Amino acid sequence: MNAPSIHIPAVGDRLPEREFGPLTITDIVRYAGASGDFNPLHHDDAVARAAGFDGIFSIGMFQAALLGTFVVERLGPSNIRRFTTRFSEQVWPGDVLVCAGVITDVQRDDAGVTVAVDLTCTRRGGGVAIAGSAEFRLENGTEAG
Repeated sequence: MNAPSIHIPAVGDRLPEREFGPLTITDIVRYAGASGDFNPLHHDDAVARAAGFDGIFSIGMFQAALLGTFVVERLGPSNIRRFTTRFSEQVWPGDVLVCAGVITDVQRDDAGVTVAVDLTCTRRGGGVAIAGSAEFRLENGTEAG
């Protein structure tokens, strides 16, 4: 009996983009509460301005979490093997984030496929807020999300 087939992405395939936002101060504060990061730069406008910023800004790990959500929705949460990010640009209340990914490597063996993907989380109208990469293992008989 043959193992069920799986959809195998090809190098160069682009994952369907996903938008998050516009981000609100409430989104940022809720993430701060969930993560335990209560740096006032992320919830107290006066403190952020006194530190030289235009106002409060998002916690970088919030964008990393959104980027992780984006990619596991497409390739499966149980399939992830590695996820890395690099912070590049601040994210502000009102920003809309666009997450995107492109398949950069596909390695096949008898048990399944290992897929590498380059990732970006871009501020609409701005630059890349977070760039990263991930690796997923699609075993024979499993599906990408």
